[in-house]
Amino acid sequence: MKVIYRNQVKATGSSVDEFKGSGMFIIFGDNAPEELRDYCYSVNINPINGELKAGQFLIIDDQAYEITCVGPEAPVTLAGLGHMTVSFTGLTEPEMLGTLYVKLAPGQTEPDMGIGTMFLVVEP
Repeated sequence: MKVIYRNQVKATGSSVDEFKGSGMFIIFGDNAPEELRDYCYSVNINPINGELKAGQFLIIDDQAYEITCVGPEAPVTLAGLGHMTVSFTGLTEPEMLGTLYVKLAPGQTEPDMGIGTMFLVVEP
C-alpha cells in the first residue's frame, strides 16, 4: 500500500457541524479565506507523493472510502493551499474542479471528524 497523501486535522472551524450529513467536507491550510475558515477543517500544507486518481482510497481514521473521481484542480489546491473539498456522492465525473469524490460502501456513513482526525490517500 503506497501512501499518496497524509494529513491530520489540527483545528475545526466554528461552523463545520453545519455540513454534517450534507455529503461533503472541506479542508484548508492556515491561509483559508476569512469567509470560508469557519466551515473548514484546518490542516497543514503537505506534499502529494504521486497522482490522486480514481481507484485509490481515502482513509479517514479507520474508515476507507473508494475514490471515484478527482476534479482537475483538487491536486493543485491541495498541494498549494492545503485546500480540497471531499464529496461522498460517488460521482465518476467531477462537477466541481477542486473536489475529490468518494463513495460510501453499503452500511458506511460519513466520518465523524474532529481535531486529531487522520486521513490518507493510498493506492491499494
